[in-house]
Amino acid sequence: MSKGGPSLFRDIGKRARDVLYKDYCCDMNFSVTTQTQDGLALTSSTLQKEGHSVGDLAAQFKYQNAIIDVKVDTQSTIATTLTLNDIMPSLKSIASIKLPDYNSAKLELQYFHKLAALSSVVSFNKSPVFGFSATCGTSSTVIGAEAGYDSSISDFTKYDVGISMTKPGSCTSVILAEKGDLLRASYVWYLDQGKTTTVVEFKNRFSEEGNTLTVGGSYAVDELTLIKLKLNNQGSFGALLQHEFNPKSVLTMAAEIDYNSIDTNPKLGISLALKP
Repeated sequence: MSKGGPSLFRDIGKRARDVLYKDYCCDMNFSVTTQTQDGLALTSSTLQKEGHSVGDLAAQFKYQNAIIDVKVDTQSTIATTLTLNDIMPSLKSIASIKLPDYNSAKLELQYFHKLAALSSVVSFNKSPVFGFSATCGTSSTVIGAEAGYDSSISDFTKYDVGISMTKPGSCTSVILAEKGDLLRASYVWYLDQGKTTTVVEFKNRFSEEGNTLTVGGSYAVDELTLIKLKLNNQGSFGALLQHEFNPKSVLTMAAEIDYNSIDTNPKLGISLALKP
């Protein structure tokens, strides 16, 4: 919904994060989605984690510019989200609440312009939390900042700044986060007409000694199969295989090991998502 302009602040560095972390699972996850002709989609999911099973049932209904999401899980939690697109030109609203916690209600407004993107969020409780982000630039060069304020402590919970530069064959982003304590920089390089993606990510926390350097990438074997690898200087190695065996039905197998600790068992995960 960026209308060809800059994206939201949360999207700075997203391309690198997707390659290095997206779909890496360490549990057993199974989901089945069915969809009706009138726009109603039902998804049933089961997650096996540390010997415990957690399940949920989600429903999504789309009508014109409105999207309603409702999810009920085995912990008796009901999460509801109402999304309205283009309630005014380039304006989007997202209202959500997670029952029975009535204090979890919040409202987010997003505004997109060809030269700027704004987002504001407020929680509805006795001591509301406010969030605001702004970016300016173009679809290829984005400069932005975000801040969070908690009225219960009368102080800012975060203030971050970032910049992203995208070219046809690469993407560079730098973010100074967590009140200036964390520096996160990444570089994404696209090869073979997008079939191969290489990522380098550097993280440094000024309040602690040492830093984290992660290198990784993805390779599209064909239109249905994707392989991803990642390695960092802290001793973590990860691998992922993802295959789409039916249209929109995806099998994902992932593993992560700590090669600095022989006694640590590798983390294995399998995710199966069946969609019509």
